[in-house]
Amino acid sequence: MNQKNGIARLLEIAGEKRGLLIVSGILSTLSAVCMLIPYVSVYFIIRELLEHAANPASADGTWMIRWGIVALLGLVGSLLLMYAGGMFSHMAAFRILYGLRVKLSNHIGRLPLGWLNGTSTGVVKKTLEQNVEKVETFVAHQLPDLIHVAVSTLVMMVAMFALNVWLALACLVPIAAGFTVQILLSTGEKSKKNVKLYYDSLERMSGSAVQYVRGMPAVKVFGQTVHSFRKFYDDMIRYRDFCVKFTDQFQNGFLIFKVILSSFAAFILPVGVYLLARDPGSVAFASVLLFFLIMAPGISAPMFKIMNISSSLRDINEGVERIDRILAEEPVKEPVNPKKPDAYDLTFHSISFSYGTEVRSSRSEALSDISFNARQGKVTALVGPSGSGKSTVANLIPRFWDVRQGSIRIGGVDIREMASADLMNTVAFVFQETFLFYDTLYNNIAVGRPGASPEEVYAAAKAAQCHEFIGRLPQGYDTLIGEGGVYLSGGEEQRIAVARAILKDAPILVLDEATAFADPENEYEMQLALKQLMQGKTVIVIAHRLSSIRDADQIIVLNAGRLEEQGTHDGLVAANGLYAKMWKAYTDAGQWQIETEGVRA
Repeated sequence: MNQKNGIARLLEIAGEKRGLLIVSGILSTLSAVCMLIPYVSVYFIIRELLEHAANPASADGTWMIRWGIVALLGLVGSLLLMYAGGMFSHMAAFRILYGLRVKLSNHIGRLPLGWLNGTSTGVVKKTLEQNVEKVETFVAHQLPDLIHVAVSTLVMMVAMFALNVWLALACLVPIAAGFTVQILLSTGEKSKKNVKLYYDSLERMSGSAVQYVRGMPAVKVFGQTVHSFRKFYDDMIRYRDFCVKFTDQFQNGFLIFKVILSSFAAFILPVGVYLLARDPGSVAFASVLLFFLIMAPGISAPMFKIMNISSSLRDINEGVERIDRILAEEPVKEPVNPKKPDAYDLTFHSISFSYGTEVRSSRSEALSDISFNARQGKVTALVGPSGSGKSTVANLIPRFWDVRQGSIRIGGVDIREMASADLMNTVAFVFQETFLFYDTLYNNIAVGRPGASPEEVYAAAKAAQCHEFIGRLPQGYDTLIGEGGVYLSGGEEQRIAVARAILKDAPILVLDEATAFADPENEYEMQLALKQLMQGKTVIVIAHRLSSIRDADQIIVLNAGRLEEQGTHDGLVAANGLYAKMWKAYTDAGQWQIETEGVRA
């Protein structure tokens, strides 16, 4: 079965708020009908005046005033109905907007981390914000307008044909020509291609802008400007050039469309004059002709709205395709019958893994035939040169990626047989690169366990050596982090991450040099906090400073994605292998000093 597209697909993926949209459509229809009442009133007033043109004083003034009141009531009724229809369409729009963003966010949260690493942040941001925002604009504003325009045009044409067939046919010529131009502009393959290219260029520029802002420290340090940040600058120039070219391609069609819609009188007058010449004394036809000349501009206004709506429809179609592109990505598979482990030993069995895909099969393996067992209540350290696969091992534990070969088991249960929520509740992380939300410090710590009591949050902060510096902040635990609030040092941010992990109290703990940013004064306290945190847990430590893992129960030495050595610190040093060389280099580096003109500094 073919998948729906455009508006039909939009409503399908958003949850189809049919009731609200139907009510909005009915109110917009009634508003359109009421909007034509003033035109009808004008027709009857003109006819009365023409019938008494020889003696205007004999015209029925009361009758004309009555039609004037009817015109006013029709206008007021139309505006009120339009407002009510807009309220219902806005309610539907914001619910659809909410539904779409929640659906996309939930889906992205279930995707492998590899998809996010291989996708521009600007692309995801633009889809979640701009593409979805256009949906709200269309449903809230332009969908009622579309109904209003369609009903207005239809009722006008019915009224015109009822009054005079020939004049009505004359009005149909510019309408048909205008619609033809619109269809050619909006539905051609060239138009669709241009819209796609427009969105592609906009996404590239958005992605480059995010990268430019994130790289601002380096840009400033090296005295660079936006002109020297080549990718961002080139993407802006390409976007500008494309927009100019896109405008040039559409300007002729737009001008033809505008001229046609402004020329109703040019089509009506020749026919009207010809018919009037055949019966010059017909006051009834004269009033009909004047009515057509007055009503014709009323047709052009809806047609201009159709032009704007058709442009939005192109955007909606392209936006829905991009939303579908994200929804089509395969999420991490959930087990049909999820299992829960009874113990928390962590076992890697013959793991081979590559970040490459079938398209990029030339990528070398990040891990090759890795097997080891990390016992519960023990500390297992991962060491190795840069690029040896330490972080990859850690990222495979929570299924940020799925392994290509082999299995990872927790308490004998394959992690692919565990529900994602259970797996994430089983593993806690403290990485070197800490991410804090734009929120209060209290909420940033409470992320570890949202249902925790305030006393538990404060206890976790004290254990992670956070309580003291938090107490010195303006609002304490209610202090906002980030823009509009305060910024923490690297060591302070890392201690907040440790507090999260302490609060979560998961049975498996992954530490990526958790004390990397701690100053010497606080490192001892943090080590004590981590020792308290690690009690009884399966601990995986990614070690950069070898002195921090001398007492580890087991050290796994990785090199180029392979397990090179395995053992304790003393045993590995005695083996005189890769670890021994790394330890010697580490201890030698600790004695390194700067000398200036023969003077040690």
